[in-house]
Amino acid sequence: MDKTYVNGIIAVKEVSLLGDRILKMCESSAEDAFRTLSESGFARGAELSSVYDYELALSADERDIDAFIREYAPSRAAAQYLFTPRDYHNAKALLKAEYLKCDPEKLLAPEGMYTVERIKAFIGGEPCPDEKLASAIAEVKALLSEEGETPSGAKIGFIFERALQSRLIEVCKFNKQLKRFLIKRADMNDILTVMRASGEEYAKSNLFSLGKLDEKRLLSVFGDDKEKAEKAMDGTPYEDFWRACLKVREKGLPQTEAERTLATLEESFYGENRYELSGGQPFLYYVFRRRAENRSVRIVISCLLAGMEQDEIKKRLRGNV
Repeated sequence: MDKTYVNGIIAVKEVSLLGDRILKMCESSAEDAFRTLSESGFARGAELSSVYDYELALSADERDIDAFIREYAPSRAAAQYLFTPRDYHNAKALLKAEYLKCDPEKLLAPEGMYTVERIKAFIGGEPCPDEKLASAIAEVKALLSEEGETPSGAKIGFIFERALQSRLIEVCKFNKQLKRFLIKRADMNDILTVMRASGEEYAKSNLFSLGKLDEKRLLSVFGDDKEKAEKAMDGTPYEDFWRACLKVREKGLPQTEAERTLATLEESFYGENRYELSGGQPFLYYVFRRRAENRSVRIVISCLLAGMEQDEIKKRLRGNV
């Protein structure tokens, strides 16, 4: 589809974005914040009766975003970048539910590249076109069928997450910007892994090793030479990120700020370069902004209903407003 035409559609739709109104919602009551959503058209036709229906409004908006992606994605790589994580999440959820003998409904994400029924078929043995997904399913099924100690949720999560990142790097190899995001995400995930790890062996077994950082640099955090560890990322794009994580680790605090940086990687990049976007980038920027607004709306409304103060709510927002 012609990118100029799509960018024109986006220019019209951008008017409906909440923008600074999200911050103003933090300063109001839950009911007034919800009224702001309703008056902005955020509900996308959902039947709403009270503030407690805010999840229905979010679900309706997310369906609208999905429909937009399916119709206007500038490339298959872009569509896969946005939807494939759901397939891996749903496969993981279905396997866990099958093992625990529970209903998977509440664990499932919306449909990605495949329907939930199709993923169930893959788990049941139907050939899967995505070799990385098929491999992750087979590995987890084998682990769950072994006698003895049940594999941890973290172990299962790692198997699927590493397979997902490997798959996305594969399908986005001709899209330079998306591939850069994926390499950076893999490297930052590995940095966070060593920062959180209690020991070197655990860290080594949980590294993605899909980016550009070698294991020696990453594992320097466990050495006795603090100066060497501090300089381990010198000459890489991660100097500041690494040093900030080291300081937090030394204080024994959670890596909340680093996790927020990683979670908002794409929208932060596009936001900082919004006047220089070209090709399919305006499409991706718009989608990431919409998804980020949904995360923020969920945070704001749930925190207001819990009676939290506005300053605390603003701290929890993920940097997209």
